[in-house]
Amino acid sequence: MGSNEKIVGRGESYMTPKSYMKRARVERSACDVHVPAAADSIIGQCEYYYRPLQGAYLELVEKVTAGSVWQTVKSFATSWDPWTDKDVAARLLHQRQTLIQPDCRSSDWSRHGSFMMRHIGCGHKPPAYYVSYGYFYCSTYGANLKPTLSAKGQDWLDNARFYLQRYMEQGLEQNMHGPFITIISGKPGSGSFSMTVAQYMLELQDDTFKSFAFKTHPLAYLDAGLADLQWADMGKIMREPALEEWGDWRTLQQAFQTGMAVIGKTIGDAWDATKGDFDDPVGKALGSLMDAK
Repeated sequence: MGSNEKIVGRGESYMTPKSYMKRARVERSACDVHVPAAADSIIGQCEYYYRPLQGAYLELVEKVTAGSVWQTVKSFATSWDPWTDKDVAARLLHQRQTLIQPDCRSSDWSRHGSFMMRHIGCGHKPPAYYVSYGYFYCSTYGANLKPTLSAKGQDWLDNARFYLQRYMEQGLEQNMHGPFITIISGKPGSGSFSMTVAQYMLELQDDTFKSFAFKTHPLAYLDAGLADLQWADMGKIMREPALEEWGDWRTLQQAFQTGMAVIGKTIGDAWDATKGDFDDPVGKALGSLMDAK
């Protein structure tokens, strides 16, 4: 980025006589592509992705308690402009210097909010993943599913949430140093993946970010103990509404069969089936398990 890489915004000002009451408009913007590390204390919490401060989001959640939940949330997250809520924008802007610092522990910090504070008036939007896959499924279906699981299943849900966010942090941090991202499971046999994303661009390319996040899902879910779950817990996970993303009953059937294969085969073989093209049938099947939070 050259010698100006620390410049996060520019502004222009105009001098007018004191008696001149019509003030000139001053345009201000910021575009800081450096993604600060999240505080350890937030890793594993749904608010890591987004904090439900904006009224538009809360109204949406109330309206989609039934029906095509996934399609509604996905469309909303893609088109939503969080800056339209002036009260929340002002609240965050008053803490801007805090929210863009590494290891921020403000009660208003989230990946979504931090992005907003680093990209003001520059046209960049937070990845839709933060609101849709991240916060919505983590909070809504995580809360509904967890009480129905066994103690072991509940531990898996908590651990999966932790690993999902830890691997997201690793990818974002690696992209600050160069175009190569390599994530290796902390559990022997759970796999790894690599991808190339232009330096600083991971968080700025919505589809690329979603692809990256999806690639972390197998590692996170397997590291959390997916292969050790009992049939009762697995069945409850498979019934979660997140599966509607994957199409008709044939995809769901394949997802269940693939999920059972994860338990019956080596974890390494299960990962080999998904580490290539995520859009292939096997990838989609295990992907259904990955997104059933």
